[in-house]
Amino acid sequence: MKQTDSPELPAHHAVFAVTSLSCWFPVPPEVPDKALWVIVAGQGVAVRDGEVPQIYWQACPLPDARDAGPVEYLGHRGDIPCYAASLYDAALVPGSRVVANVRDLYGMVPDEDLAVASFAVRMIGSAAANRFCGRCGHKTEPVLVERAWRCPACGLIIYPRISPAIIVLIIRGEEILLARSPRFPAGMHSVIAGFAEPGETLEHAICREVQEEVGIAVKNIRYFSSEPWPFPDSLMIAFVADYATGEIMIDNNEIVSAGWYGRENLPGLPAPLSISRALIDRWVKREGFLP
Repeated sequence: MKQTDSPELPAHHAVFAVTSLSCWFPVPPEVPDKALWVIVAGQGVAVRDGEVPQIYWQACPLPDARDAGPVEYLGHRGDIPCYAASLYDAALVPGSRVVANVRDLYGMVPDEDLAVASFAVRMIGSAAANRFCGRCGHKTEPVLVERAWRCPACGLIIYPRISPAIIVLIIRGEEILLARSPRFPAGMHSVIAGFAEPGETLEHAICREVQEEVGIAVKNIRYFSSEPWPFPDSLMIAFVADYATGEIMIDNNEIVSAGWYGRENLPGLPAPLSISRALIDRWVKREGFLP
């Protein structure tokens, strides 16, 4: 099966969405000579310095299998298959390559390359996490007809983990609610976010997270956009909601401060690559939703 054209993108163009690769299954039984490679080391990839850093290798860069970990098929770039290989020791990067963290590549490489780099890190991480069956402990093997691993002993099929998380911009008149997590860089505030729990809808997750973290109720929840957030395996699903009732009461755990902010007095905001920043920027520009 071949996955071809990407659907038309919604309001937010997610920089980590892999739209430049198409997935052809089954996976080639052997890696073709013309394949392109992305070399993963931890949460980064090996790049060649230059005016525009390059994430791709034109030939297999790790001929000695002892230096490499898992090899994962990523998809096709045009008619050229792309693979990710794991480099356990960044000191082994050959040539004029250095290891760059995926976040640090934002703005330095095209969005398409940034998405592929993050996807490669994510798939190598998934492969490492699923080397052994969680049910019987047997070593797994890759499934060639879909993106998964199979246990040859008990037959369990294991798919890459995807953790759904909601993120919501709350509007009250001409203000939005922004909060600060103790994990944020100094001065930075953002919108409310949290993981969906088993048995709840995304709308219920929004109401619960908002109530738990800042003590207010929301209404008129509407979908905005989504982004695969590869740190490590989230799918961020963004919404806009209106303030309903209640006074801000922070939980002093996930949130250490929160308040209502107008367009003229915004605090430090998240990086532009994030969907949280996209929500805030659209509100500031009065695009897509009012006021």
